[in-house]
Amino acid sequence: MRDERLFPLFQPVDSLPGIGPKLRPVFERLIGGDTVWDLLLHLPKRWLDRRVKASFDELVPGEVATVQGEVHSYKAPYGDRAPHRIQMFDGTGFLTLTFFRAEPRWLQGQFPIGKERIVSGQVGEFQGERQMSHPDYIIDPAKGERPPEVEPIYNLTAGLTNKKLHSATSAALELVEPELPEWISADVLQKNDWPAFREALHLLHAPAAYEPERFEIARQRLAYDEVLARELVFSMARKSRAERPAPPLTSTNDGLNTVSKSLPYKLTSAQVRAVKDIVADIEQPHPMRRMLQGDVGSGKTLVAVLAAAKAVSAGYQACFMAPTEVLARQQYETVANFLAPLGYEVVALTGRDKGRARESALMGLADGSIQIAIGTQALFQESVRFNGLGLIIVDEQHRFGVADRMKLAGKAEAPHMLVMSATPIPRTLAQAVHGDLDISILDEKPVGRQPIETRVVSDIRIEDVVEAVGRAVSRGERVFWVCPRVDADDDDSSAVYRAAALKDRLGVDVGLVHGRLKGEEKDAALEAFRTGETSILVATTVIEVGVDVPDATIMVIERAEGFGLAQLHQLRGRVGRGTKKSYCILLYRPPLGELARERLETLRGTEDGFEIAEADFRLRGPGDLLGVRQSGAVDYRIIDLSKDADLIDIARQDARYLVERAGNATEARLDALSLLKDLFSPLNRNG
Repeated sequence: MRDERLFPLFQPVDSLPGIGPKLRPVFERLIGGDTVWDLLLHLPKRWLDRRVKASFDELVPGEVATVQGEVHSYKAPYGDRAPHRIQMFDGTGFLTLTFFRAEPRWLQGQFPIGKERIVSGQVGEFQGERQMSHPDYIIDPAKGERPPEVEPIYNLTAGLTNKKLHSATSAALELVEPELPEWISADVLQKNDWPAFREALHLLHAPAAYEPERFEIARQRLAYDEVLARELVFSMARKSRAERPAPPLTSTNDGLNTVSKSLPYKLTSAQVRAVKDIVADIEQPHPMRRMLQGDVGSGKTLVAVLAAAKAVSAGYQACFMAPTEVLARQQYETVANFLAPLGYEVVALTGRDKGRARESALMGLADGSIQIAIGTQALFQESVRFNGLGLIIVDEQHRFGVADRMKLAGKAEAPHMLVMSATPIPRTLAQAVHGDLDISILDEKPVGRQPIETRVVSDIRIEDVVEAVGRAVSRGERVFWVCPRVDADDDDSSAVYRAAALKDRLGVDVGLVHGRLKGEEKDAALEAFRTGETSILVATTVIEVGVDVPDATIMVIERAEGFGLAQLHQLRGRVGRGTKKSYCILLYRPPLGELARERLETLRGTEDGFEIAEADFRLRGPGDLLGVRQSGAVDYRIIDLSKDADLIDIARQDARYLVERAGNATEARLDALSLLKDLFSPLNRNG
């Protein structure tokens, strides 16, 4: 149950004055939630300084400013499209106020000649004179009124004004309990000069003065609150896992060594380190939760195969889960090629498997005669039973939800779990995203992996590219051609148009894959390309991850300037998997913007996924964190990952100390931390 001191903050947003049935969905769409607390988490994007300037001489075109002066003259418009013009004078110069389609009597009432007025708005310049069009505030100083010294400005949505949002937020602030205990340690508060929680909210949403430094300090304090709550949940999960019994998969390393010796190449140093990490984990009597993070082509599957061999040699079963049937079949072939010759029983289990073959697989898993299963979500089904599941390996883990992984984990008492990701993120942020997991990073390419030559080409030369594709196909090679959209009547860069054009121009069968196809249709097209039935596959980004076709030597990405860096890198990784020279052609439509040019040049200059991830983060900021946000792994509301990495480190240390030595914390601190988790933890957002 949530603490009653927080009840006011978790009221529905329409409990605030002025938010009725019509405005409620507008607010909810903007703030990404439905409570008063969600509204308070929607922080201002900037603050306007509304203090009255000393004179008109200080006005700078383009800035928002507040000034006081005497109304000097009024000029009616000379035509329907011309503005009303009011001239003010303050002893140092003139300022012209312009109003379009205004009511003359209203204007003359607002601006009587000879009277003082305070106006605030955006300053412009027209024909050498200072102007202000439709001021935000018009105030009579004789009445003792003044504009606010500072005004918070928010991101808005259609149907909502800044004034309305600010009014609702001001009402929400009144619901924050003034006596909430402090959950941040006194030394951290003092070192950073952070305000109390309630004061920080007031500084951001209803500041009394324009103090930009204090606004940032208040935001940092709330960002630390958010990350501390998250790190507490991570630390508690780790502690709980360490206390939960699991079968230690102990055995000699004979199975590992046999597989290693059968390889035609040596493991990289990174692969050796990862295998050692995994072996050390699964030999412990509590469940492993480790992420294997590696760039495209870094050899993650081989590490997983070695982990499976270790589990089987300890007398347990292992299973691999892939997000699609094509990827599961592909992984089955890879794993079976490694392990079947050495006497391991490996089976594929997907939605396609029916009848006697399926029954045989189910029986083998249930009686333990089949040691390794590879499949899709079909592995969740109740009919699938294991004799002794010891290790679960999840490929492309961001494509699965936590619930999916837990369903599979429910097939055994407490299995060890290895999740794999080919989405590199900046090393400094890996723990921020995957803080509940231990992480092993593969940052080397296996010996013999072909470099991919990347070329940036204007689409004016598309015919040259088509001819090169034709020559590659005639040599028995295969080609990916990626388009930004499925279909558009007036766009020749759509997948449907391009597939037809290539088939007509080159006279070969061309496969087509996009998101509107049914699952079995996509699988059939991918399988036809993988087996060589088709030589060219035109696709949207649905082929971004996992498809392994060693004979594919060319990746053409049309309208490449519209893709993100990480996505381009993942697409490029579909080629260069065989022994032949491979190319990635980035086709762009000129003219190129500066940001797009830097993205394409970055990709042309390096194949290092982690270096590309750092560049992507620098260019795009934390908005989508290389596609990870879509999986729910990154859901910060306040923290800015591009500048708050140091806060994450401090919070992690504090959280681990608190969880591991809870007996040393005072009852008051533990009570405060419980409130914090209720407020910020993503696991408790709907609790």
